[in-house]
Amino acid sequence: MLAAHTKVEALLILRHGEQALLTLIIPLALLVGLSTLPIGDVPEPRVDSVMPRVLALGVMSTAFTGQAIALGFDRRYGVLKRLLATALPTWTLISGRVLATLLVVVLQVVVLGLTALALGWSPQPVDVLTAAPVLVLGTLAFGAAGVLVGGALRAEIVLALANAIWFVLLLAGGLALPASELPGPLEQIARLLPSGALAEALEGTLRLGAGPGWVPVAVLAAWGCAAGALALRTTRLT
Repeated sequence: MLAAHTKVEALLILRHGEQALLTLIIPLALLVGLSTLPIGDVPEPRVDSVMPRVLALGVMSTAFTGQAIALGFDRRYGVLKRLLATALPTWTLISGRVLATLLVVVLQVVVLGLTALALGWSPQPVDVLTAAPVLVLGTLAFGAAGVLVGGALRAEIVLALANAIWFVLLLAGGLALPASELPGPLEQIARLLPSGALAEALEGTLRLGAGPGWVPVAVLAAWGCAAGALALRTTRLT
């Protein structure tokens, strides 16, 4: 039952046009554009600095924006209520969504990684393995935030709010530009946001080879725990 539900959830994510745009097309365009065009003061090879932030963007797009919108409309059309009325246990419903999101993130990492390799990216294998748990933690943190937004508000509000948050975090959350290049207090704010923390952890792992650092990991864990706790109190089936 878990495998079947995971497969269905993953296919629904991949077949959704807007989610495909957020999860693959935009990250790919940013990866190629920022790696090849002389935008900003980025050391060569540019792809080494761009890749961690694009990976963080992909995780945010899938786990937060995509899940929030999907959950909002599932609630609107009574999908969750009907699923819970079947033989599908609650834990299977939740686990299937989580595993499906992780599968889509794995697909993102493979596609973006192959593209980055073609652009000259050359990470150390041990750094790639170290980055894997960071990506899982980022997926869970953003997924909890997606459930918080998508599980409490009307679908139309979720659609607008999730896309607005995605756009703000892209521009001012340490993704389009590193937090160190943001002006004034935005630098410190970006480091305390889940987007900036995930980008910083991936950069420390994949580009610097120094590990994710305990501060970004702590920020991601704090966001995940806080969002998850609030989501448990506010999420409604319809």
